[in-house]
Amino acid sequence: MDAEYSALEQGSSSCRTAAWVDSQSKQKRQRCQGSSSDQLGSSTSDSLQMAEPELQDFNYGEAEEEDYYMDDDDGDGDGDESEYEFDEADFNQQLADKFDDLDLPPGVEATVPWLQKIEDSGVSTTSELEFEDDITKKYKAFKQFYTVQNFSDHHYANKVIDTTRREWAKRIQHEWKILEKDLPASIYVCVAEDRMDCLRAAIIGPKGTPYHDGLFFFDVQFTSSYPSSPPSVYYHSGGLRLNPNLYNCGKVCLSLLGTWSGYGCETWNPAQSTMLQVLVSIQALILNEKPYFNEPGYASSANTASGEKNSVQYNKITFLHSCRTMLYSLRRPPEGTSIATMGRMFFFLYSTPSVEK
Repeated sequence: MDAEYSALEQGSSSCRTAAWVDSQSKQKRQRCQGSSSDQLGSSTSDSLQMAEPELQDFNYGEAEEEDYYMDDDDGDGDGDESEYEFDEADFNQQLADKFDDLDLPPGVEATVPWLQKIEDSGVSTTSELEFEDDITKKYKAFKQFYTVQNFSDHHYANKVIDTTRREWAKRIQHEWKILEKDLPASIYVCVAEDRMDCLRAAIIGPKGTPYHDGLFFFDVQFTSSYPSSPPSVYYHSGGLRLNPNLYNCGKVCLSLLGTWSGYGCETWNPAQSTMLQVLVSIQALILNEKPYFNEPGYASSANTASGEKNSVQYNKITFLHSCRTMLYSLRRPPEGTSIATMGRMFFFLYSTPSVEK
């Protein structure tokens, strides 16, 4: 009788152990689904106490972790942790989608990382390309050589010369053709219909210089003796001297103009020299990388430690003067340049496609 009772008790204990394992699995699934563990009966608690000595090698933490991954969305119950992959970006996107229709305060939305949706890089790139293409089109729309009716504010407007000579008129027309055909991309020229002797040029400062992207205006007059003598050139300084060769009074010192000493090809040659050569010389020789050494007294200090130090300091001041000169020109745009050439200045200052031609 005692042997039969003992066998029954052992069988009951095994059944209870199996029931305990099964109840534990149910409890873990119920906790993941938000159910209360109080639904389990008191018999389960009793079986836990009776089966505990027989499960000393059972690792509860490992079983719980394994059961957690076993309860996947597909319901396949394979329990293989290594096959589980968590995509954080996709998870955050799904969370953010659920809040699309909610009007959250900007401060709250800015502090929640998963509410910051990722933009499509392809759309951004396309937009940038379209923006750059629009700028390029507007840049090309600016004419480099164009004609206006008159120059009432031209520096030489009140200085009337004899323009009736046929040879003189043919030479001026020849100069116009050269300028229209061969002007570099960084120089703009405007001429007047009723004053063939007057010309206005806008020169953009070369890259790598303290004049970089600056716009500098010059008024030119072809004298009655042209081309036997060089043209007269006036610089719109705005009262600032930003180069040893450009005075605040408007004087331009250049060998080609006869306002500075020079030899050979540096001086004016009636048979070969042109207005285009004058403008390119101003841009290349005057608006250069180290204008400090344009001053004759400082030229000998080039490539010395003290000379280079002074040159760097001079460039800093020159850059500030260059910016102030541009502001002056924006407030008082020379006539004939307020549309095309001033638009070019705005293009460089703001790089925006809203600039009108």
